[in-house]
Amino acid sequence: MGSFSIWHWLIVLVIIMLVFGTKKLRNIGSDLGGAVRGFKEGVKEGSEKAVSESQPAAPKTIDVEAREKS
Repeated sequence: MGSFSIWHWLIVLVIIMLVFGTKKLRNIGSDLGGAVRGFKEGVKEGSEKAVSESQPAAPKTIDVEAREKS
């Protein structure tokens, strides 16, 4: 009763193709691929942004005059 054999998976694949059709499955595959691609780009941009934010900014100098208290 462990894992399914190749025949079980082939029958499941045929049933899925009959229910959805090949065109709809192709569209689902391309949509899923686009989503994964977008996710990878988002993670890449997020890590680049985190690295740039973790670097300290250049120190700012403030020019002031000191006066004695009267």
